[in-house]
Amino acid sequence: MEGMQAYGAGKAGGAFDPVTFFQQPQTILRIVSWLFSIVIFGCIANEGYINRPNEVEEYCIFNRNQNACNYGVFMGSMAFLCCIAFLALDVYFPQISSVKDRKKAVLADVGLSAFWSFMWFVGFCFLANQWQVTKLEDNPLKEGGDAARAAITFSFFSIFTWGAQTLFSMEKLKNVSFEEEYTKLFPPQPNQPLV
Repeated sequence: MEGMQAYGAGKAGGAFDPVTFFQQPQTILRIVSWLFSIVIFGCIANEGYINRPNEVEEYCIFNRNQNACNYGVFMGSMAFLCCIAFLALDVYFPQISSVKDRKKAVLADVGLSAFWSFMWFVGFCFLANQWQVTKLEDNPLKEGGDAARAAITFSFFSIFTWGAQTLFSMEKLKNVSFEEEYTKLFPPQPNQPLV
C-alpha cells in the first residue's frame, strides 16, 4: 500500500520536491509551451503592426488582416495563462486527497491540452496562409518579417508540445483501472452478502 498511486501521484500530503518536479517531462513541456506562447504573442504584439511610409494608421503585418494578429495575440496570451495555471495545478496535485478530484484534474488536463494542440494547428494554418498571401508592396521596408515568421514557427512547434502534454496526461489515466478506482470509492463491507 506504500507505493500506491492515483493518477500519477502518490498518497496525498507528501512533501514537494522542486528538483524532481522540474525534471518531469510534463513539467518541462509546460515550461517550453509557456515560453513558446510568450514568443508568439510577444512577436505579434511588438512587431506585428506596421504602416506604409505614407500612412499614419498601423495595420497587421499578416496581409493587413487584423483578425490574424488578434488571433495570435489572444491565443498566445491565453496559452500563457493556461500554462501557468496547469503548472500551479501540477505543484498542488500531490496534495489532492480525493481520487475523484484527481481524476477531474487529469481529465481537464487531457481536454485542455488537446484543445490547445488543435487551436495551435488552426493558428499555424491561419497565420501561414495570411503570411503567404501578404503583398510585398504592403511592407516595402520588410519590417517585422522575422517576427511574423517566428510567430508562425512557434505556432507550429506549439502543436507538438501541447500534443505531447495530452499524451502524458492520457498516460496518467491509463495507470488506474476501473476496479482500483471502484474499490477506493466503495470499499467492500465485511458483513455484506455477495449477490
